[in-house]
Amino acid sequence: GALLNVSVSDRDRSDSLLLSWDEPEGGAKGYLLALSSLGSGTLLQNGSAGPNTTSFWFHGLTPGTRYEIKVTATLACMDTTSQTITAQTSPSPVRSLSLSGGGSSASLRAAWAHGHGRRDGYRLGLWHSDSQTLVRNISLLPSASTFLFDGLLAGSEYALKVSTLAGSSQASTSIHQWTAPSIPTQLRLSPASSTSLVASWTGAAGAAWLHLELRNLLTQKVSTTLSARRGLTSYTFQHLHPGTQYWLGLSATAGSYTVVGPNATAWTYPLSPANVTLSRAEEQNSLQARWSIPGGHRDFYLVTLREGEDSVPTRNISVGGDSDHVTFHGLSPGLQYSVQVVVVAGPFRASAHSTAAWTEPRAPSGVSLSSQGSPHSLLASWEEAAGEGYLLALSLAEHPVKNSSLLRGGTSFTYEGLHPGTLYTFEVSTVAGPYTSSPRRISNWTYPLPPEQLSLSNEGHSTSLLASWRAASSGSTGYTGTLRETKSQEQVRNVTVGNDWTNVTLENLVPGRQYTLEMAAVAGPFRSPVRSATDWTYPLPPAGVTLTNTRRPMGLSAFWDKAAGDVDQFHLQLYSKSHAAQRNTSVGPNTHNFTFLGLSPGTQYFLKVTVLAGPYRSSSHFATEWTYPLSLANVSVQPGQKPQELHVSWVESGGGRDHLVQLSVAESLSIIRNVSVPRGVTQLNLEGLVPGSRYRVEIISQAGPHRISSQTAVGYTVPLPPRSLSASPVSMAQALAVHWETAPGQRDGYLLSVLEEGSSAPPRNLEAGKDSTNVTVPQLEPGTCYLVGIWAVAGPYRSLPENITSCTVPAAPTNLSLTNPGSSSELYTSWNKPPGRRDHYRITLYSLSTQSRSQVQTLSPDALNITWTHLEAGSKFAVQVTAVKGSLEASSINVTQWTYPLAPVNLTLGSPSASVLVVSWAVVDQGAEGFMVDARDAASSTPVGHTVLGGDARSHILRRLSPGTCYSVAVSATAGPFHASTPNLTHCTRECDALLA
Repeated sequence: GALLNVSVSDRDRSDSLLLSWDEPEGGAKGYLLALSSLGSGTLLQNGSAGPNTTSFWFHGLTPGTRYEIKVTATLACMDTTSQTITAQTSPSPVRSLSLSGGGSSASLRAAWAHGHGRRDGYRLGLWHSDSQTLVRNISLLPSASTFLFDGLLAGSEYALKVSTLAGSSQASTSIHQWTAPSIPTQLRLSPASSTSLVASWTGAAGAAWLHLELRNLLTQKVSTTLSARRGLTSYTFQHLHPGTQYWLGLSATAGSYTVVGPNATAWTYPLSPANVTLSRAEEQNSLQARWSIPGGHRDFYLVTLREGEDSVPTRNISVGGDSDHVTFHGLSPGLQYSVQVVVVAGPFRASAHSTAAWTEPRAPSGVSLSSQGSPHSLLASWEEAAGEGYLLALSLAEHPVKNSSLLRGGTSFTYEGLHPGTLYTFEVSTVAGPYTSSPRRISNWTYPLPPEQLSLSNEGHSTSLLASWRAASSGSTGYTGTLRETKSQEQVRNVTVGNDWTNVTLENLVPGRQYTLEMAAVAGPFRSPVRSATDWTYPLPPAGVTLTNTRRPMGLSAFWDKAAGDVDQFHLQLYSKSHAAQRNTSVGPNTHNFTFLGLSPGTQYFLKVTVLAGPYRSSSHFATEWTYPLSLANVSVQPGQKPQELHVSWVESGGGRDHLVQLSVAESLSIIRNVSVPRGVTQLNLEGLVPGSRYRVEIISQAGPHRISSQTAVGYTVPLPPRSLSASPVSMAQALAVHWETAPGQRDGYLLSVLEEGSSAPPRNLEAGKDSTNVTVPQLEPGTCYLVGIWAVAGPYRSLPENITSCTVPAAPTNLSLTNPGSSSELYTSWNKPPGRRDHYRITLYSLSTQSRSQVQTLSPDALNITWTHLEAGSKFAVQVTAVKGSLEASSINVTQWTYPLAPVNLTLGSPSASVLVVSWAVVDQGAEGFMVDARDAASSTPVGHTVLGGDARSHILRRLSPGTCYSVAVSATAGPFHASTPNLTHCTRECDALLA
């Protein structure tokens, strides 16, 4: 028929198919169209089209389904032509496609509803929107409706395309979505200058946009907002206010996601104040600091007033950030000051300094004018006043005598060459910078000449003092004096003597007390300058000095009784002959005990208590005592170099004369040895002990009458190893019997180790009691060598090992067989592999038929068979297989077998008479175990004779045969169950007539 060239398309409609065809030559009267299900052939739709029609639509089809369509054209004369094609509708795209991250920064989940119709599967393509890179291409089964994309980049936009596949067609749906951004970390905000801040952060790659907001915390207004694309890691904020705290917030944005990140605060540097000055204020002893207010903000000003040339800080005042001055009141007069103004803004400061300024000085106080016992001079003195120096003036009856100036630091001035007994007036003023104080005035007389060389001495006495002097060179009417207690200035007595006296003894005084004697020469109404002398009565020594031990850490307590009289202080001297350093301390006069702490343990100390009264001392006798020794630390008891030794070591904690090492048997606690060792020795070897025994060691430290024990340490001597170790196999028991002899000494038991040679398996350990001398090691591998080690054990210690190697008896081979493969010269031997090990097999083949030598073969331990060749035909053999391990053997049972015999040769028949046939033959090699001669009637095959002969037979006579009859004869060689026959040979007996003839 004519070709229709049918084609099909869906014109992007998943439920319709459009058929198109070519009109056949000569035209067509019409067309019939049939649409069936592909595979089942079920007719689903049919239709028809008139002439001149070349296309047809099928509607209402299932998307993604394969159909079979047949187009039949009706031609002229009722003829038809048809064409069948297959077609598939396009699949429906998925519905309700969604792509959501659920707040995750590394994953997106796609979900969809299946479209109408059928599909072969889905293909999912995920693109990174910025780079247009395909990051995932996934094929899924048609039943899938969700898929999780993980390992994605944070804060990135992705595009997903889901394609429904049906045949070669597909229908796609796309969607976009963002992953959640990741939060930048380690946000830092730090000042770069007074008007700029630098922000930096890390981990910004996980956000599409970063939003920064800088807020002025003073005004709570936003200063700067900034949005930056991915990758920015720092930014500098400019044109900010100095000395202001700012808050920076950071957030990350990706698509619809916004994540609030960290925040930070920082201050800009403040500006320094300008034009700082310090000047005198209206109020006395006050200074006022002023400055120009700098730009920007600040928390406050810290104003520091510094005093003197060394600028020592003396006042700190905090004032508000809008202040421009501060006044310092109550300052010291006549001192130089400067001021430092510090601007404080948050943690930052900026400062400026002023020049120096002075306060007005005060006139010196304590002004005095005295002759100091000189009739020709006056000593002007005053208490030091603050300032740069002093102006001095001395006048006589309002007439100036001498003017002078003195720098700061001087507090006295001596005027020489004056007249004795004359009234002078002295003026002094203080100078400080541009200021001078009002003067202080004082008047005084020059004195008559005083007594000379006045002295006061105790002469070694505790209750009296001797006063002595030399008479003045000028005249006087006498001497007057006052004795006072120096400390209290309480007057004790007055002394008045004539001008011919030069000494006086003052008695009934208090021991150890300081006294001052003031003496002056008297002439008329005037007294010379007072001469004074001072001394102490000799103190009494302390009584009842003792030194006692205290249990406080390394302490000794000193006690004493105070004697009568005064004491300035007690001086305690503690020393030890074993230490170069000594302890000196002084205590007040009302203290009667003192504890020395931190002393060396175990040390003898000596104490001397000395009473101090002025320059005089009086000491007690010596008291002595020992400190407690410290117990020894880290006492260790270890085995010595020999089993009969213990090595004891310890760490000295200090002090003590010697140590006593006590050794006792641990079980009985009775001391068996005392060893004294001097201090400084920290180890000791104890010899002659019992090996393998448990001992206890306690070390006693001694210091004077005191003793202290260490903690008890327990140790073992190493046991001696067992002797005469032997190991032998237990026959057929797969075991080893181990024997030894007990060594001298003690032990807790024995430890045995059984290690299979050549094996990586851990050794097998066994224990035996301390009185055991043998043990059987069961369940070993046959034919295996073992290294047996034995130790004597005492506590955690082992003796030196004793080792021996021994092997178990090998297992004998089983299921031994000896078979004939059908050969006259070969036999095959096989056996089952026995358990365990062996060095080799020894296989022995015995000939039972001849006296030939036995054959012996040695095979590897893994061999399981052997073939014997070149054997004697028709012979009986026996075989035995022996497993060999060293000198130990185990043999199988014996089995026997025959080789096939060789058939006789040169068979001949002869008939020497009418009833006899003579059969003869020859043999090859050894022949056979025996022969059989079989004869049959050649015509009827009826057996006429069967004869069994020995192995030495080579012929046989068949008798009582029928004359003139032909017989078929065969000779067989036999060997056990096997035989080999000659071919049948036919021969006839003689005729009787022939025999008669």
